[in-house]
Amino acid sequence: MGSPEIDPTKWILRVDGLVEDPFTLSLPQLYELPSVTVTSFHECFGSPLQPLVKNPWRIGNVTWTGVRLSTILAMATPLEPAKFVWTEGLDHGTFAGKYADRYQKDLPMEKAARPEVILAYKINGTPLRRERGGPVRLIVPGWFGTNSTKWLCRITLRDQRAPSLYTTHWYNVRDPGTGTSKPVWNVEPNSLIVSPEPDTVLKGPLVSVDGWAWSHDGIAQVDVSFDDGESWARAELEPREDFSWQRYRVELPVPPGKRRFTVRATSVSGVWQPLSGSRNHVHSISVEVLG
Repeated sequence: MGSPEIDPTKWILRVDGLVEDPFTLSLPQLYELPSVTVTSFHECFGSPLQPLVKNPWRIGNVTWTGVRLSTILAMATPLEPAKFVWTEGLDHGTFAGKYADRYQKDLPMEKAARPEVILAYKINGTPLRRERGGPVRLIVPGWFGTNSTKWLCRITLRDQRAPSLYTTHWYNVRDPGTGTSKPVWNVEPNSLIVSPEPDTVLKGPLVSVDGWAWSHDGIAQVDVSFDDGESWARAELEPREDFSWQRYRVELPVPPGKRRFTVRATSVSGVWQPLSGSRNHVHSISVEVLG
């Protein structure tokens, strides 16, 4: 899939499907609508060909500005049969040997109605550039980035899920409990150690550890271990702003020697990071502590 060249003066958003009032919208017209700003972590799911491979560095925290998707949908007056919102981007091409003439994703109507879901045209206060999906992209806070369609050009309301390769073939994971596939939507609890850095030599006995934790519904607690999970210390956790990631910090006494620090986050809904075997399994680093 390539990155399309888009002339912002010619950009048009088409809204159609199961609506009473289909319409098109230019960029100046979009700018005239009420805008909102939301801060959110933004995590790439990683390769859909390897859904269990952890991608610990494809995460950032971003402030987006744009128009609520619910505002756009209200202008179109959805019909009762509409159950899903399909979004299309202008990127096209071949991925893993399969061709798609448009990047297409979907989300349920109830998610589309959420106030944090927006059509973004600014990132951190500046216009959204091409490499970030500009001039306009969808932003779905709390969901993996694959759902936040870049280079947005069309919104269609339907009574079923989109038939795109990116909904039917890729970006689905198998539920080990039921054996069925489910779409890559909500971001599971995850965390990173930012300090200390891997393979550093630290002066003991007290060692400070800090980093970030995030989940679609927020993080309730973070625990840190220096002995491969034999014992855990509860970290201090900052509250969440909008859909931001949350900083944690802990200072703990650590015996001298080669040590392995591990961080584990638990979400507000009580889901914790697995110790291994999953794309969101715990993050660990190795260090040496001096006495």
